Amino acid sequence: MNLSDRIDKLMSKVLKPSRYLGAEFNSITKNPEEVDVRYAFMFPDVYEVAMSHLGMKILYHTLNKRDDTWCERVCSPWPDMHKLMEENDIPLFSLESRTPVKDFDILGITLQYEMSFTNILSALKLAGIELYQKDRKSGPFVICGGPCAFNPEPLAPFVDVFTLGDGEEAIHQTVELYKDWKKKGQTRDEYLLRAAKEVDGAYVPSLYDISYNEDGTIAANTPKAGTGAKELVFKALVNDLTSADYPEKLIVPYGEVVHDRIMLEIFRGCTRGCRFCQAGMIYRPVRERNMDTLLEIAEKLVKATGFDEISLMSLSSGDYSCLPELAHEMITRFMKKRVKISLPSQRIDAFLKDTLKETQKVRKTALTLAPEAGTQRLRDVINKGVTEEDLIRAVTDAFEEGWSAVKLYFMIGLPTETDEDVLGIADLAEKVRKCYFSVPKEKRSPGLRITVSASVFVPKAHTPFQWSGQLDRETVRRRQKMLKAELNKVKGVDFKYHESDVSFIEAVFARGDRRLSEVLVKANELGCKFDGWTEFFDSEKWAEAFQEANINPDFYALRAYGLDEVLPWSHIDSGVSMEFLKREWEKAQRGEITHDCRKGCVGCGMKRYGGTCE
Repeated sequence: MNLSDRIDKLMSKVLKPSRYLGAEFNSITKNPEEVDVRYAFMFPDVYEVAMSHLGMKILYHTLNKRDDTWCERVCSPWPDMHKLMEENDIPLFSLESRTPVKDFDILGITLQYEMSFTNILSALKLAGIELYQKDRKSGPFVICGGPCAFNPEPLAPFVDVFTLGDGEEAIHQTVELYKDWKKKGQTRDEYLLRAAKEVDGAYVPSLYDISYNEDGTIAANTPKAGTGAKELVFKALVNDLTSADYPEKLIVPYGEVVHDRIMLEIFRGCTRGCRFCQAGMIYRPVRERNMDTLLEIAEKLVKATGFDEISLMSLSSGDYSCLPELAHEMITRFMKKRVKISLPSQRIDAFLKDTLKETQKVRKTALTLAPEAGTQRLRDVINKGVTEEDLIRAVTDAFEEGWSAVKLYFMIGLPTETDEDVLGIADLAEKVRKCYFSVPKEKRSPGLRITVSASVFVPKAHTPFQWSGQLDRETVRRRQKMLKAELNKVKGVDFKYHESDVSFIEAVFARGDRRLSEVLVKANELGCKFDGWTEFFDSEKWAEAFQEANINPDFYALRAYGLDEVLPWSHIDSGVSMEFLKREWEKAQRGEITHDCRKGCVGCGMKRYGGTCE
């Protein structure tokens, strides 16, 4: 019995077998005998999450446009399927052809979330690929990219190459290098040496030596002599987003996924400079897609998929220079097809009234706004650059245009936060409720719903807050409980918050170094996987893993890093200079804001590489 038939026999025994079937509408199949490179693209989470990720869609599309390459998808099997695969000796396989992952040439893994790191180890084991890079003599090269690659060190011993930054061009360089390497019959080590020199944004951890001080901090991370590896690895950068590849077809899943819609990336990067936001730093500079190009792509995707929603995606969609015009034109084109246009979480100072009028013409979704902090003092600390008046104006506009559901995003544990700042969240929620009732009844839609979500602040690499320790879990829990009690007094508010234990482990790996790889191995051996899912996260197993590895997690999560300390990611260059980040950290302590750099350069460092925010 072949592998595909053996997989089929398991389908009646698992939850949601559609996760493993493949052959969805618009998925791509090729003859493996007619391609030079087999590329397995893995998202280390369940199918429903993987199929909602825009980056995977873009890179799947651009690789499969090549006649010489076949890119296939791989997802983490849900625990029920994982157990059956182990029991029946079925290796991790691709969706398109059900080929074992170990038989591919390249295994690309996207790193979107630190809490999926154990899934990567589980995947390598299930695939039959040696866990440690130094032990691999054959099989696919393991190449990782995505935002978490900007601190690659906790995963460094398991990965052949990290590719930092935009992937649309670097992924083709990777394929071209592989073809030439194979043609010349070179060794695996020669591939790694060449990748470090020839692929934009490539960091090869095996080419670097790390030394430590007596206090456990890093003394140096230096390239090994004679390798030619760069002392500072700069990210790959796509300068012209309009000309960059974008899918004209999207795979249509059999079942429901997290984001069951067309995602249209209208621009990349952000100029706002929120000091907690890693994406706002590492994706600089801002690059917009031309409006005509966006409309053309949207037409093709609606025709090719049948989806009934288009989400206009970016870090701050309200900042797109032609947003009202784009929304109006899209509504005009797609109204008869009942395709709605939606916006992701919005900055509350963006002038959205005209756009809101347009997007509600088909049908409304909840308006999502992100004040982030409950008081103006703390919003200035984090450089949010918005005021309470901005929020009141935005929600009033929305209520007047017929919205009745509002989602408000905040964080608990931001640097310098006090109890008063947290209680300010409840105060804002009450003011939003009053805004609704201040609108004339004939204009209001019935059924006011306010959702307040409060995540736990996690300091991230390459941000001004990278030096800040995370707030201890006891204080976080106390403030969550305090806020919940206060919000219970506000009628019609639903409060959601993140578990502090999960955010604590996230912070450990977000700020961690190479020594944490041992903790990952031990945690995975204890059964840790799908740690971002509440039903699977086990804090006791994680505590045991740290104890067995003789590593104190507080050293990474809670400790304030010194401004002159060598950071685990000091050899990675996001384009934003360390000098700028230090200035922003110091301004945060004084509660000083930095203006949006569209209004004038703030000296973040991107201009060294030709970056512009204009």
